[in-house]
Amino acid sequence: MKKWMVLGVALLAGCTTSQQPVEQRPVFASMGGASAEAQRARTFTDLAAAYYERAQYKVALDELRKAITADSSFGPAYNVYGLVYMDLAEDRLAEENFRRAIELSPKDSNARTNFGWFLCTRGQYDAGLAQFTEALGNPLYTEPERAMTNAGLCAEKKGDLSLAESNLVKSLKLQPDNPNTILKLASLNFRQGRLIDAQRLLGRHDELAPQTAESLWLGVRLERKLGDRAQEAAYGLQLRKRFPDSNETRLLLAGNYE
Repeated sequence: MKKWMVLGVALLAGCTTSQQPVEQRPVFASMGGASAEAQRARTFTDLAAAYYERAQYKVALDELRKAITADSSFGPAYNVYGLVYMDLAEDRLAEENFRRAIELSPKDSNARTNFGWFLCTRGQYDAGLAQFTEALGNPLYTEPERAMTNAGLCAEKKGDLSLAESNLVKSLKLQPDNPNTILKLASLNFRQGRLIDAQRLLGRHDELAPQTAESLWLGVRLERKLGDRAQEAAYGLQLRKRFPDSNETRLLLAGNYE
């Protein structure tokens, strides 16, 4: 999973690739006036978050144990614990740690956003959406667009396309040039049959960020629907050349476009 979400520490339906969250990273609040124990806990948690982003889970867990030893009430450490265990598919431990992070810091919107995404990926859509709502209820949350985008992806997984679009559009109003959110909205437009809107958004994504397997695969299917065989082939060639081992390439080679 791409580690976009830590340091304060991201979905397409059908037969496309597994959905990715937006910014699943552990962001930490200012530590002004914190105890020496809390300062040490934060240092170890910062290290753990860095190792988590590099998928070095064992080392991350070692640093988190040091953080909890230094200060067992340091909520962000449990948030990162939750992310690590989420990636390791240790669902019980992930949920326990996310809940502990929120119990210790009820206004930690980053923990709520990450827990919300965890719940959504486990099929608990309403519970996940409720966590995003709680995160957005904090006026001091510095990254509300992250919760909005993830809420949009969660709503799409639930099948509520209207709510999905509403959240993605709100997120883009706050962060108009976020290529990941633009791509998710393009995919949603494609799913809804709004092909020209999807094409425009995909073009905008490609202006802002390097093409990915996800964006190229969307391009293949979009141009196929629009009947532009030359552009479809161009996207397909780039997908096979640049991402030969991706799930998107496997779908392309199998002719599984739906």
